[in-house]
Amino acid sequence: MNTAIPAAKARTGVSGLDTILAGGLSAGHVFLLEGNPGAGKTTIALQFLIEGARLGERGLYITLSETESELRAGAASHGMIVDGNIEVFEVVPPESLLDSDQQQSLLYSSDLELGETTREIFAAFERVRPSRVVLDSLSEIRLLAQSSLRYRRQILALKHYFARQGATVLLLDDLTSDVLDKTVHSVVHGVIHLEELAPGYGSERRRLRVIKYRGQAFRGGYHDFTIQTGGVVVFPRLIASEHRTSYARDDVSSDIAELDLLLGGGLERGSSTLILGPAGTGKSTFSFQFLAAAIGRGEKAAAFIFDEELGLLFGRLKLLGIDLEAMRDAGLVHIEQVDAAELSPGEFAHRVRDCVGKSGAKTVIIDSINGYQASMPDENSLILHMHELLQYLNRQGANTFLTVAQHGLVGDMKAPVDVTYLADTVILLRYFEAAGRVRRAVSVIKKRTGFHEDTIREYRIGAAGLTFGGPLVGFQGVLRGVPEFVSDTASLMSRDSGDGGNS
Repeated sequence: MNTAIPAAKARTGVSGLDTILAGGLSAGHVFLLEGNPGAGKTTIALQFLIEGARLGERGLYITLSETESELRAGAASHGMIVDGNIEVFEVVPPESLLDSDQQQSLLYSSDLELGETTREIFAAFERVRPSRVVLDSLSEIRLLAQSSLRYRRQILALKHYFARQGATVLLLDDLTSDVLDKTVHSVVHGVIHLEELAPGYGSERRRLRVIKYRGQAFRGGYHDFTIQTGGVVVFPRLIASEHRTSYARDDVSSDIAELDLLLGGGLERGSSTLILGPAGTGKSTFSFQFLAAAIGRGEKAAAFIFDEELGLLFGRLKLLGIDLEAMRDAGLVHIEQVDAAELSPGEFAHRVRDCVGKSGAKTVIIDSINGYQASMPDENSLILHMHELLQYLNRQGANTFLTVAQHGLVGDMKAPVDVTYLADTVILLRYFEAAGRVRRAVSVIKKRTGFHEDTIREYRIGAAGLTFGGPLVGFQGVLRGVPEFVSDTASLMSRDSGDGGNS
C-alpha cells in the first residue's frame, strides 16, 4: 500500500494563519498574497521572513514599489527586526535615477526595463541563495509587461526559476493595476486574498480567505484578522464540531427554589439560555443570578458585557447581594467590557473561546445580543456566528446565558433578531399592570432538555435580589402586558415582598 508523504510546510509566523493553511505554505512552491493597499500584505510578508530567520532559513525581500528605508521603518513600528538572515533588495527603476550622468537621452522601452528587472531579481537570488523569498509587488511587473500574454509568460518564468531553486515564494499584489486579471491565480500554488472593510461607524474590519491551495485541504470561508503592534493576528473561523468534550449532564440550579421550579428543576449542564424582554425587566439580573450560583458551587465563570459600563454594573449588582467586583478580583470571574464598534465577530468568538479554554469557565454570559449584533455585517452572519459559538460552548459543558432587549414596553414586542430557535431554553420577561401598579412577570416558553412549568409567575427585584410569587392564576393576557381579571388578586405579590430595581 502506498502511503503519501506529507509535504514539508513553511510556517508563516502569523498567529492563526497556519491553522487555516493546515500547517503553513508548502515548501518549494510559489504563493500569491493579494489585497488592496493597507490590507496587511507587507506585514504578513515580513512575519513570513522573520519566522524563517528564527528557524535558521535565509530570507530575501525584493521590493519594487517601496524603498528599503520605508520597509525597515514599517517593520520597526511593529518591533520587527529585519537583519541577520533577511536581506532587503530594492529594485530601482531606471527612470527614477536622478543623476544626470546616468540618464539616457532615449526613453527606456518596456522590454528593456522588464528584462533588466528580471535579471536583477535573479542576480539577487543567486547572491543570497534564500529559502524564502518575498516579491513586492506584481503590479510593477504587470505595468512593465504591458500585455496579459507577456505578463503571464513573465510570471511563469519566475515560477519555474524559483521552483528549480526549491525556494518558498510569496508574491504580493496590491490589485491597483487590473483587479480583474486572474493570470497569477492559475499559475501559483495557492492564493490568499485580504480584504479591508469600512463599516458605517467604528474601526475598519479586515478579513482573509484562502481562494486556492493545490493538493491541500484548508479551512475555507472568511476569517477575521487584525493588524496589531507586533504583526497580523488571524482569528480562524470557529467550527464547533472540532471541539467535542465529555461531561456529566446534570442539572444546574439558580439557587432560587421558585425559579428552579419554573425551569422544571433547573437547567441542564452544557445548554444555552436566552432571556428575552423589554428594557428594565431584569434580564441581566437573571443571568447574573445563575453566575453567582455557579460561583457558589466552586465553578469559574465569564461575562462579556456589550451595553453597560462595568462600574454601574458592579454597583447595581452589589445592591442586589451579588458582589461581582469581589468575584472578579478573586479570580473567580472573567468579566470583559466589549466595544462592538471596535471588535470583529471573529475576534469576539476567539476571546470567548480563549477565556473558556484557559479559565475553565462553566457559566458564560453574553449581555446582550443587541450589542453583539452591532459588530455583524448583517443578520444572517449573526445567526451563523451565534450557532457555532453556542455549539462550541455547549460542547465544553458550559452554560451560556444570552440576553436580548425587545422593542417596546407592553403589548406586542419585537426583537431586533430572532435567535430563539438557537437557544435550548427561552425565558420570557414581561411588564404588566394590575391593581394600580406596574409589575413584572416571568415564564419559560421553551426548554429542549426536559419539562418546565407552563405557568406565569410574578417576580420582583429588590435588596434581597430576585423574589418570586406563585403562579398568576387570577389573570389572563399577562404576557400581552394588559391582563384581564378573571377571578381574584390573591396570587399577586404583596408590597413588602421586595420592590424597585431594573435590569
